Amino acid sequence: MIRTERHGSLGKLIISRPDKANSLTADMLRQLTRALEDMAAQNCAALILTGEGRVFSAGADLDEARAGLATSPEWERLSTRLASMPCLTIAALNGTLAGGAFGMALACDLRIAVPEARFFYPVMKLGFLPQPSDPRRLAGLIGPARAKMILMGGQKIDAHEALNWGLIDRVLPAAELMAGAETLAGDCLAADPGHVSAIKAMVGQL
Repeated sequence: MIRTERHGSLGKLIISRPDKANSLTADMLRQLTRALEDMAAQNCAALILTGEGRVFSAGADLDEARAGLATSPEWERLSTRLASMPCLTIAALNGTLAGGAFGMALACDLRIAVPEARFFYPVMKLGFLPQPSDPRRLAGLIGPARAKMILMGGQKIDAHEALNWGLIDRVLPAAELMAGAETLAGDCLAADPGHVSAIKAMVGQL
């Protein structure tokens, strides 16, 4: 359900459960965290996170969410590991991003998306609190008022509005999404991994 690929110093993580809108189980969250730990230990210079099919991730698997996954610390553990990666991290959002999966994209350095992507985080409607770091990261990108529009107002925004707000950094057709992510990673792949992590630290993300 989680595929990993390595191409030299470029790592890729692919959420591969398209028949369930790439909804995430507790085991999948643990798989993602372990894969990130492995890539960090292997001097990965850039990492691309994406999904298979037409949805990036619908968030928590519904059955497991009812059993407690919606409030599991595994979400925060995963986003913390992503945010602390010493390499450039790029979320290549191949479709809609919802719920707890938001934290993964927010923890990445860059976010690119297809025009069809939609973004929503319906915690108010469902009666859950967002994961602890998500509101801070969201407000850091788009400001507190717009963060409240998503988290409290239940607004679903499209890719072009997300781009205008600063939630994502580029909109690309689906056929160009992965190539676009690899282009963004190009300079990091040609650099010393220590130089990559040093610049991230200078920006204030390590």
